[in-house]
Amino acid sequence: MGRGMAMHVTHRPPPCRQIGNIGGGQTTFSYVHQESATAANQDHVPGQRRALFAIAGGQLLVLTLWFSASAVAPQLETLWELSSGQTAGLTLAVQIGFVAGALISAITGLADAVPSRRLFVIAAFAGAIANLSLLAMDAGTYPLAFTLRLLTGVTLAAVYPAGLKVMAGWFVKGRGMALGTLVGALTIGSAAPHLIRGLGFDWQGVVIAASAAAAAGGALLAFLVKDGPYEVAGHRFSFRQIGKVASNQGVRLSTYGYLGHMWELYAMWTWTAAFLAASSTAGGIGDGWVPTATFFIIGIGGLGSWLAGGMADRIGRTKIAGGSMAVSGTCALLTPLVFGLSPVLAVGLFVVWGLTVVADSAQFSTMVTETADNEVRGTALTLQTALGFLLTLVTIRGVPVIAEAIGWRWAFPILAVGPAIGVVAMIRLKQSPAAANLAGGLG
Repeated sequence: MGRGMAMHVTHRPPPCRQIGNIGGGQTTFSYVHQESATAANQDHVPGQRRALFAIAGGQLLVLTLWFSASAVAPQLETLWELSSGQTAGLTLAVQIGFVAGALISAITGLADAVPSRRLFVIAAFAGAIANLSLLAMDAGTYPLAFTLRLLTGVTLAAVYPAGLKVMAGWFVKGRGMALGTLVGALTIGSAAPHLIRGLGFDWQGVVIAASAAAAAGGALLAFLVKDGPYEVAGHRFSFRQIGKVASNQGVRLSTYGYLGHMWELYAMWTWTAAFLAASSTAGGIGDGWVPTATFFIIGIGGLGSWLAGGMADRIGRTKIAGGSMAVSGTCALLTPLVFGLSPVLAVGLFVVWGLTVVADSAQFSTMVTETADNEVRGTALTLQTALGFLLTLVTIRGVPVIAEAIGWRWAFPILAVGPAIGVVAMIRLKQSPAAANLAGGLG
């Protein structure tokens, strides 16, 4: 169907072949997807490299919407005379909207009923419009501004899982690398508004730049990307799809790992600047370096995601995801030791943390694409994402509560609980029959 937005399936993998079941009377779930066998001897799919860069580029551009208001929150707080709670609300609104949108998508099966590329494009343009509408807001229209940020989160809930599914439609061999690249693009895109602000743009300039970037990202997938040879055709929704997702042990264990990862990730991203600023104050050092350092600490996660994706394809997903969480959780535990010391020491630790805290993210999504049945792949990805972002609300709100009670020095160690649980989930997944489906049997 050319460049049109209708779903075009050039290859439908044959049905999966059952290879085993779970003991203890649980539902049979373990399948080797024959798309893996089809791709095993195929090193390159025509147009694959172009699709990789276009999809990742589109994701990077659209995800600039996420922190477009947060990056200019101090300026808005002054201009709009906001309370600290209202300022934080501009960030939390996106998280809440994302969770609501993802849950609606998972419950209704939208992610499997609507072609992924079409969903991405529509949501990208809708998000750009919602974000750009902030320009009409002022001190007297905060409730409407909050609503616009909420709607932006809803649109991003369609963009992120849809982008994962579009990318999975282009890759079987090398899927870990491809989704790692995608999450790396997401990471850099999320950090980009801080860089735009650091270049001297005022809040209107940041909002306009992010909105234009989102529209450009939608255009990339509309005009430069076609559906991949492993794209799964849309399926009519049935509530049995949610049951199929929940009964799949491979998806469940992957999601447990993802939840541990998300307990840590967004709280770390959200409050790194506040921790570093408080650390500088405690050490009697100026904090003018904090915004730039925060951009690089978050942005280096893009490199971590890309490196981890390639390594996971070679040595196994559970090893890379578990190892990343072990390192990032250790960094969270060590943060009190660098508080108030030289910025070199604090930033050094946080760079390692930023590199590893998101390195595992794409692997959880990849595990779902490799263990979920094809007809519920989109629902499984969206449900996993919704639960993860719902959990972020707890730690994003909890970290400053801890800081207010006992100081910023002790605000981050609680985040290590998530990675510890995630490591256990990865060990169990490695030992399960579902491991045969991961990274070509590497686990």
